[in-house]
Amino acid sequence: MRPNRSVLHALRVHPVKSMAGCTPERALVEPWGLAGDRRWTLIDGTGKVVTQRQRPRLALARAESRPDGGIRLYAPGLEPLTVLEPRTAPEPPAVAGEPEPGGTGTVVVDIFGTKVEAVPAGSDAHEWASTYLGVEVRLVHLDAPASRRPVDPQFARPGETVSFADGFPLLVTTLGSLDALNSLIASGDHADEGPLPMDRFRPNLVVAGTAPWAEDGWRRVAVGEVSFRVAKPCGRCVVTTTDQRTAERGKEPLHTLGKYRRLDGRLIFGQNLVPESTGTLRVGDPFTVLD
Repeated sequence: MRPNRSVLHALRVHPVKSMAGCTPERALVEPWGLAGDRRWTLIDGTGKVVTQRQRPRLALARAESRPDGGIRLYAPGLEPLTVLEPRTAPEPPAVAGEPEPGGTGTVVVDIFGTKVEAVPAGSDAHEWASTYLGVEVRLVHLDAPASRRPVDPQFARPGETVSFADGFPLLVTTLGSLDALNSLIASGDHADEGPLPMDRFRPNLVVAGTAPWAEDGWRRVAVGEVSFRVAKPCGRCVVTTTDQRTAERGKEPLHTLGKYRRLDGRLIFGQNLVPESTGTLRVGDPFTVLD
C-alpha cells in the first residue's frame, strides 16, 4: 500500500554517467548533487561525452563508489575493474597488480556543448571501457565540482555548479506520475511495452504519496531538513526508451509523453532541483512542498 503522506521512497546514485547505479538507504546532498553522483563520465576521441544516447549498452555496465573516492566497474563479459580517483598532479606508476592511478593533468570534456575540465583515469580504465563498448573511449573524473561546471545561468544563482549530470544537480520523480504515465501507456498504441519501471528516468530522488503530476506546481521542496529549489521540468530523451536491463529500445515513454506531456517543445517527466542546503537524506524522510 502507498503511504498516506509524502515521503522519500528511493535514492539513486550513478557514479558513472549513463551506467547503472545503486540505491542506497541514505545519501549526502552536496551543493552540486548527491555525493558521488555522476562524478565520472566516458568521452570519445574528440572529448565529447558518451552516454546511452549513442551507446545503449552502457545500461548494462555498473559502477560502485569506493570509500577512497575511486569506483569499481562491472560489465557483462569483463572482469571487474577497480579505478582509483585520479589527481590533477602526475602520480607515480602503479605497483604491479595494483590499479593505475591516472592523473596526468586535465582534459577538456564537451558535455552538450559546454566545455569542462576533468582528470583522466588510468589507461587500464580506458581499455576496459573501450573493450566493452567496442569503440575507443576514455574515463574521466570531475575532480573539482565546486568550480568546474556552472549550472545554466538562466536557471541558476551565482556560484551554483553541477557534476556530469545533464544539466542540474538533482532530478526528482514521483510514483504518482509514473502510475499515471503507465496508465496512459496501457491504453495507447504500445501497451505491450508497459508498465515501465522508474529506472527508465534515472532520477536521484523518487517521492511517494503525491498526486499525479503534482510536481508541475512545485517551486521549493524539502526532504527531511534539506531544501531544494525547483529549477525547471526535465525534458526527456531517447535514453528513456532504453530498457535498463536489456539495453533494447522501444517507443515508450516518448510516444505517450509526446501526446500528453509536451511543454515548449520538450517531453516532460520529473523536475530538476538545485540544493538550497546540504545534509543527509534517508529513505523514508518526509517530503514537503515549501512553495
